[in-house]
Amino acid sequence: MLAAISFSHLLNDTVQSLVPAIYPLLKSAFALTFAQVGLMTLTLQLTASLLQPVVGLYTDRRPTPYSLVIGMGFSLVGLLLLAGAPTFPALIVAAALMGIGSSVFHPESSRVARMASGGRHGLAQSLFQVGGNLGSSFGPLLGAFLVAPRGQSSIAWCSLLALVAMIVLWRIGGWYRDQHATASPTTSGPGRQAAEPGMSSRRVGWSIAILGALIFSKYFYLAGLNSYYTFYLMTRFHVSVRTAQIDLFVFLAAVAAGTILGGPVGDRFGRKYVIWGSILGVLPFTLVLPYANLFWTPILSVVIGLILASAFSAIVVYAQELVPGRVGMISGVFFGFAFGMAGLGAAVLGELADRVGIESVYRLCAFLPLIGVLAAFLPDVKHRDTEARRTVPGT
Repeated sequence: MLAAISFSHLLNDTVQSLVPAIYPLLKSAFALTFAQVGLMTLTLQLTASLLQPVVGLYTDRRPTPYSLVIGMGFSLVGLLLLAGAPTFPALIVAAALMGIGSSVFHPESSRVARMASGGRHGLAQSLFQVGGNLGSSFGPLLGAFLVAPRGQSSIAWCSLLALVAMIVLWRIGGWYRDQHATASPTTSGPGRQAAEPGMSSRRVGWSIAILGALIFSKYFYLAGLNSYYTFYLMTRFHVSVRTAQIDLFVFLAAVAAGTILGGPVGDRFGRKYVIWGSILGVLPFTLVLPYANLFWTPILSVVIGLILASAFSAIVVYAQELVPGRVGMISGVFFGFAFGMAGLGAAVLGELADRVGIESVYRLCAFLPLIGVLAAFLPDVKHRDTEARRTVPGT
């Protein structure tokens, strides 16, 4: 099940990442400004971010095993509309449909990963996340070798990926249904675990707020790389669109590789240390990146991706341990907030790039990881891995 849900995440994020990967093509075809490019990302990410907590809260109370298939159906329709969109408003609608699909997929698939974890929640979350990050790295390759040579209409071929994902998610939905049916009332449901002993609601609230600030730092910075890295390379170093897209793929592949580290390291040594090291530890490299030459820029981007990517799995599992029994809601809140910050970052940075230039944007964003110092104020949370092995169905 972990392999299946990770593979589904790969397919989902491949089609999702295709949108920013083809921005150079759409910008030229529709004569878009950087602000309009940012608005597309904002629509995609904001739609997902607003709906994910709602989906997570609803499915905490009413498990819906086959909702994953429905969500992927929205992404399928969005891809087909993107392939034939004649105007910029149609592109916005297509982005919104794909955002809706993502809003259903992430909280529910995160729940499936936790159910199949056998108590190793960090490892399971990392395996789930690495599928998505690998998928995100494949989007630029599809853009470079399929869409760029053949034009906008070729995006329709990518809908086959969404169709395959729907088939896999149908099988996962059957397993999810069976697991829920065999779980006893005492080991399932939103209230089966008490809050962390000795930690007040106010302390939990402040901890969640700190995690939110760290998510802001991570995803605002990543928005500058995901949405505008190709433009940065083309503007500063005058490389071709294909070369820039390949470099974007290399960066996103490094993000995928870094993701797998955060979960198991957090399981062993503590998630707080992973969060601290990931956000603040990337600062020296982000400060150097805007001044690097063409040789060092891709190398630095790989190092940044490896370090920064390890944080998210640790943050999600840490938050689930702060608020036990609310897996769907917490997953929805943090995935949704991450998507929202990425969308807001793309819109704000796009507007800023129109005003001061894309190179100045990268110099300003280099200081965002300083927010990582807030991780020092996070409380230590006891792991529940041993207990989870006794309570997760089928383990």
